[in-house]
Amino acid sequence: MRTWPLPALLTWALAWALALALRAAQAPLWASLMLPTAVGVCATWLPFVASTTWRRVFVAAGFPLSVIALGQGAGLPGWLWLAPLALLLLAYPVHAWRDAPVFPTPRGALKDLSAHVVLKPPASGQEPRILDAGCGMGDALVELHRAFPQARIEGIEWSWLWRIVAALRCPWAKVRQGDMWAQSWADFELVYLFQRPETMPRAMAKARAEMRSGCWLVSLEFEAVDEHGVAWKPHVRLSLDGLRPIWVYRLG
Repeated sequence: MRTWPLPALLTWALAWALALALRAAQAPLWASLMLPTAVGVCATWLPFVASTTWRRVFVAAGFPLSVIALGQGAGLPGWLWLAPLALLLLAYPVHAWRDAPVFPTPRGALKDLSAHVVLKPPASGQEPRILDAGCGMGDALVELHRAFPQARIEGIEWSWLWRIVAALRCPWAKVRQGDMWAQSWADFELVYLFQRPETMPRAMAKARAEMRSGCWLVSLEFEAVDEHGVAWKPHVRLSLDGLRPIWVYRLG
């Protein structure tokens, strides 16, 4: 893991190198400024570049702010600098701010899950269904598919941008844009989520109200508590090489 802020400095250097190369090639001014800005915004999708919301903001804003400070943006309309902000709002719509920010499930974090969780096929005889509630860029979809290759993997994500990224990364999964809180969990044998501590009671109340007895709920990092702050008893608690804990619960 590179020490912060080295990833930010490298990203800004890459953006400036691209800007200077475009100017040397006599590219239009708007391209010489907006394309490097887009590089900085796209780099925030990489977890080793920026793992928190504020770090993503710093990485994305570094190049355009330095351009403005150096007076290199003359001749461009002011509204053009709103494009990176629009891209960030597309990735993190206001509706989803109360939920957890996009944080990728670590590679291999769910490799032992199938040793503790037995998925029973529904009465219809079809493959058991698994939902990643708030699938982000699809990292958990990949891990769930590795752990349960026989299951039907589905994801729901409020951000249109992350929904497209997840669908492209996971063509074998059914990924749709929508509100994870409005999506019914009744037809799923397992629901996987990564929430914030303050939204865990809401998630557990939804699981208890909608999921069948014997189904599974898996939470990355945060244990389940009810609306009174009482912790649920986990079926098992997993941890891989010191990574975030995986809490596994069986309904009923």
